[in-house]
Parts: sequence; C-alpha cells; structure tokens
Amino acid sequence: MKISRRSFLTTTAVATLGSSALTAVSVPSAAQGAFDSAELLKEGGLPEKWLGNADAKVVVIEYASMTCPHCASFHEVSFPYLKAKYIDTGKIRFALREFPLDPLATAAFMLARCAPDDKYYDMVGLFFERQTLWTRTEQPVDAMFSLSKQAGFTQESFRACLTNQSLLDGVNAVKDRGSNAFKVSATPTFFVNGAKVKDFNSPEAIDKALTPLL
Repeated sequence: MKISRRSFLTTTAVATLGSSALTAVSVPSAAQGAFDSAELLKEGGLPEKWLGNADAKVVVIEYASMTCPHCASFHEVSFPYLKAKYIDTGKIRFALREFPLDPLATAAFMLARCAPDDKYYDMVGLFFERQTLWTRTEQPVDAMFSLSKQAGFTQESFRACLTNQSLLDGVNAVKDRGSNAFKVSATPTFFVNGAKVKDFNSPEAIDKALTPLL
C-alpha cells in the first residue's frame, strides 16, 4: 500500500509502527518462474544502485525491506560472502531494490538514498546491523537520526530527506513495479538472470544458485 506524505510525517504513527514493524514476513519457498531479463533490468522509479562488474554475465537483484529481519540476517551473514566471492571479483552484478513493508522501512530507504557521498550501501548495512535499535523503540525517528549522523546527516538534511515527496514517490514506484511486474510479495526476494530463485539466503545456497551460471 502506498503511503502519503501526511501519514509518513506523522511522528505518532511512525512511533507506533516502530514497535510492530518486525512482524513476520514470508520468504519465497519455491521458484516461481522466470521473467524477461531485459525488462527486469530496466530502471523504474529511482536510479539503480549497482555493485560489481557492469559486463558480468550474471545479474542478481534483491527486493528487500529495511524492517524485515530475514533481510537483515542475509545482509549481516550472507551478503559479505556474496560480495567477497562474486561481486568484488567481477563475477556478478548486484542491485538491491526497495520493497518497504511499512512507513518505517520507507524512511530508512529514503535516508539511504540521501546519504552523503553516495553511501547507499553503507547506510543499508548500518540500518540492517542496528535494526532492532530503531524498530523496537517508542522513538524510532530519533533513533534513525542518531544512526544517520554517523553518515554525515545534520538535523536539517535529515528532515529535508524525509520530507522529499519526489523521493517518497520514487520508493513507492520501485515497490509497485516489483509487485505488479515481477510478482514480488515477500522479502527478501532474489532474481538471478531473471529467474526468481528458491533459496539465496546462505553461502551454500548462493554457491548452488550461481556456480552453474559461471
């Protein structure tokens, strides 16, 4: 469901979400077919945040929510393995796409997009690493600002980011496209060369999915 600027900026509503944002979300349990790779690679809503070799023959796309505990687990445990073995070595190209499950996750993605010096993935990693600190508090906005200051945000730039209607619309558009065009309904969801994979949540599963393609 899209969120409006008014509902997003209502601190009371956001604070309420802070205590309930970690409700369980499902993880894809079976492969659900393949989509046109060219269509999947088209940008939609916001510029893509790519990592890795632009000419890699294998492309991995993740749809995630910042308040999803399964997503946080992946980025803390398995993403470093994926990055070291496959992204940094030029074997694959990777992008994370925003699929926020609630307004609090939307706020975190907006802040990652606004991070100074293009620290998008640094902010994503920080919010996932400290997920319980800003999602399980009665003052999530204050907690998010405290974390954001580590990336160089000021009170002014923090507020400017979270009141940017164009950015909010862009995050919503990325999520809507994932849902409508690629049938994303849960997080994390992974696509490898256009195919929605059954499992990509451990080093062993990553190797199993990628090795045959390389």
